[in-house]
Amino acid sequence: MAYKILLLGASYGSLLASKMLFGGHSIHLICLPAEADLINQEGFKVRLPIRGRKDPVLLDSKKLPGKVTAGGVAGVNPADYDLIGLAMQEPQYRVDGVRQLLDAVGKSKVPCMSIMNMPPLAYLRRIPGLDCDKLKPAYTDASVWDSFDPERITLNSPDPQAIRPPEEKINFLQVTLPTNFKVARFKDDKLTAILSQLEKDVEAARFDTPEGKIELPVKLKVYDSVFVPLAKWAMLLAGNYRCVTEDGMRTAQEAVHSDIETSRSVYNFVLDLCVKLGADPKDLVPFEKYAAAAQSLVRPASAARALNNGVPFIERADKLVQLIAREKGLSHPEIDRGVALVDRRLEANRKKAAAA
Repeated sequence: MAYKILLLGASYGSLLASKMLFGGHSIHLICLPAEADLINQEGFKVRLPIRGRKDPVLLDSKKLPGKVTAGGVAGVNPADYDLIGLAMQEPQYRVDGVRQLLDAVGKSKVPCMSIMNMPPLAYLRRIPGLDCDKLKPAYTDASVWDSFDPERITLNSPDPQAIRPPEEKINFLQVTLPTNFKVARFKDDKLTAILSQLEKDVEAARFDTPEGKIELPVKLKVYDSVFVPLAKWAMLLAGNYRCVTEDGMRTAQEAVHSDIETSRSVYNFVLDLCVKLGADPKDLVPFEKYAAAAQSLVRPASAARALNNGVPFIERADKLVQLIAREKGLSHPEIDRGVALVDRRLEANRKKAAAA
């Protein structure tokens, strides 16, 4: 079964697209004009490290079984697709044009899979006992999710890390941490069957090398629990957002390992919060495993880079976790300190942008 898949966002979206193309699916990427032109002419490329192999492999979308096209937001009919993926950062969905397309996606009732660090508000409504209206301040504009049916949206945790190397063209992606995507099932078995087919396709993918066909990392794993993708929250709070400093930024490795006990405390606080929401501890990733992976994270996280570049809005998973904890009567001083710091840095960026 070959699916038609719409993906909003070509930078991170290219990584998952490269894996799904092995199944012969047709993927249309929504992106900026320069990106779209280049992808339509040359496809896109993903450099993927392989454990135990000296050289990485280079996935070229033009040489994979599926078909990829790209374009802007105009003239897109979500109803033409079997599955829609959201691979932009949360503030981008309020931008004119993208916002209207997102509204059309929600109204189409086509199953939607978010691949964001910041879960759509509609997805959080699948978690029993959360007052999602109290979480709206964490979103750049929470109203963009109003047209979504919680039963037709799921969350795919963007655990694999990737960058666009500055020396390469904008259709090139370099994977820096080849872990797995973890997606929660839909409530409907028929919709979940789409995810399960994609999981099988990615699992079956093999790549031709001089030494023969090899298995590739970065799988798509489907889980019954809505809480599995939330395992990323502890990583974001202990590592990514703590890359932000008063006067700049530091690497994720430094954020985690310069004060390992504070990192552990934050991480375990967020894990405990997920368990209070209903997660099984087995759904989550223990701190030791994350800390080991963080040794290879030798760049500042995207949130810190964005703040340093003067961006006025970023994804606020830090504030989201803080607000959820408050709903449960909980707080952590390091999380509160970090949220306040990001608030100050964003306020400074907005004032600077307004004065320009």
